[in-house]
Amino acid sequence: MATYNVFLVDDDRFLLDMYALKFRKAGHVATAFHSGEEMLAALRKKPQIDAVLLDIIMPGMDGFQLLEAIRKEGLAEGAKIIVLSNQGNDSDIERAQKFGIDGYIVKASAIPSEVLEKTVQIIEKRAA
Repeated sequence: MATYNVFLVDDDRFLLDMYALKFRKAGHVATAFHSGEEMLAALRKKPQIDAVLLDIIMPGMDGFQLLEAIRKEGLAEGAKIIVLSNQGNDSDIERAQKFGIDGYIVKASAIPSEVLEKTVQIIEKRAA
């Protein structure tokens, strides 16, 4: 099985730790960030990553602002960008899709193992 390098950002530390642990237990490298600003600083170092999972509603820089910065600065090149949010309404999904995201997972309707599974499917769709 391939090992993927995943960046996760969420202001909910409990959820963030739970998702990161799920990825690590499955043999992947998961780096957790507690804010959009933290993740953006790490992305600017041009790491080799396979996927970015980001929340929309966060204090400070929200997910939309982070998406905009990632696209504007050409960061996370080659990585799949996946929104992982409780915001499941059509307007948020459409707004996120304008940034060319690769997936949108609503937290409330996906347990951590499903988030892991969907993320791997999205990453491997690129490789196929």
